[in-house]
Amino acid sequence: MTWSGLASRSGWGAAVLLVLSMTQGEGIGQAPNPEPNAPALPLSPSQLPPPTVVVVSDQAPAVAPGQAPAVAPGQTPAVVPETSPATPETNATVPVVGDAVAVPNSGDIKNVNRDIRLYDSLHCDDNYGLKSLFDSLHPENPTKGKHWYEKFSVRGYAQPRFGRTLYQEPGSASPNLPADRGINGNAEDFTMRRARLILFGDVSEYLSFYWQQDFAVTLPGASTTFFGQLRDLYGDVYLDKERVNRFRVGLSKVPYGWENMQSSQNRVPLDRTDAINTAVSLNERDLGVFYYWTPKDKQKLFKDLVDGGLKGSGNFGIFALGVYNGQGLATIEQNLDPHVVARFTWPFQLASGQVVEASIQGYTGKYVVAGAPIRPLGEGDSTTPKGTGGNKGYLDQRIAGTFVWYAQPFGFQTEWNVGRGPGLNDAQSAIETRPLQGGYAMVMYKVDTARHGIFIPYTRYQHYRGGYKSVFNAPYGGHDEWDLGVEWQIRKEMELTLEYSFVNGVNVSPIDKAGANSYQNFDGGILRAQFQINY
Repeated sequence: MTWSGLASRSGWGAAVLLVLSMTQGEGIGQAPNPEPNAPALPLSPSQLPPPTVVVVSDQAPAVAPGQAPAVAPGQTPAVVPETSPATPETNATVPVVGDAVAVPNSGDIKNVNRDIRLYDSLHCDDNYGLKSLFDSLHPENPTKGKHWYEKFSVRGYAQPRFGRTLYQEPGSASPNLPADRGINGNAEDFTMRRARLILFGDVSEYLSFYWQQDFAVTLPGASTTFFGQLRDLYGDVYLDKERVNRFRVGLSKVPYGWENMQSSQNRVPLDRTDAINTAVSLNERDLGVFYYWTPKDKQKLFKDLVDGGLKGSGNFGIFALGVYNGQGLATIEQNLDPHVVARFTWPFQLASGQVVEASIQGYTGKYVVAGAPIRPLGEGDSTTPKGTGGNKGYLDQRIAGTFVWYAQPFGFQTEWNVGRGPGLNDAQSAIETRPLQGGYAMVMYKVDTARHGIFIPYTRYQHYRGGYKSVFNAPYGGHDEWDLGVEWQIRKEMELTLEYSFVNGVNVSPIDKAGANSYQNFDGGILRAQFQINY
């Protein structure tokens, strides 16, 4: 029934009740809050879905014939219907929240079709703050297209950290974690690991846009921090309205490694593992063109795994194929040999509701190593290893397997890769193509409490033996690490993670000092804490 039909049928009293019901939450005509990882498209009153509750008198509303007001699980409808709601089928195998969900105490009505087994207590609705610049009172002009602020949304997150080396084995190298520059043994206290701001949205049915900036960057050789650096800038070009086939063009993540594609905003441990992260130059991104194929049912599953709080990787396709520079995020291409990557993954849901995902991926290309002066093995004169620079490059190729058992509540995650790539030789005099291998295994348990948020204790073991191609001289060595930690999701907008790491890994910093041997191992213990702010 239209709004005008409703007013004429029920008179002024019905119209007043209708206006009051619409103003009980965030404002008249305000659209439901957008999904955290999807473009927000605020709606005007005329664009809202038809309501399922019809006011037939000034005294009590009634349910439209053949319809029952659907509400979030465990909640009581705000309006008591005159007729009994339809009884759910007893043979239903998948518990699903209905099409029209009234979020208690918010006035927000949202169209969803969610498997409630994939949603925890902090992610059952989207009512946690403004995510759009849309003015809900802005009058609609049917002859004019949407304003930019009706198409795009802004969100982001920041990760302040505190880190300290608590133990160092006598005679070992200085503390060093390639993924966390705040750990160095000399100046360790508070750092800002990430400070992201994201603009995203649909330009049209066939094009969406994503722009992410990081303001917590330290440039090589700089003594200050908080430089702005582009992290993502790409367009998704859809070949069909169902968005099954698309090309991603621009600067984006390379589809290699499940944890590489998983956002740092969603990841449980503080950092990615060296074994997987070294594949795409320690920042997971590069300039290129990637084709993604994702059937509609898998699009929904990928979205639910992120929106429901199950730490999903996001939608990087069931099948992916791409071509990219290969030198990494902030490095200009150095040769005429682009990298090629391919990936196939298959997430599926068991009858119990448990979600499992298995993947295989690989890439090949040539990588040019940057050089810096060192004293090979701590002896002789200062020299830069042969084979660095130029535009030739060294063979760089890997293949990896992934298995993820999502935390419902027990979780298990593992990845392993093998290959070959550029690495410093044992004499520390030249770069060679050398074998590499490594991976990780992690177990976790999700404790969803009624009043104190969500706790995820975890333990992870990681191993890597190979070259660090994105670091000066591509040092070659080993890294073994045990991480013990717990993530506390206090609310959806704030998280606290505490992690202690037992580390035995190569220090990848070059040392140009007489008698100093570069690339020795650090052996010790590191304690870190991170408070994440989601906005």
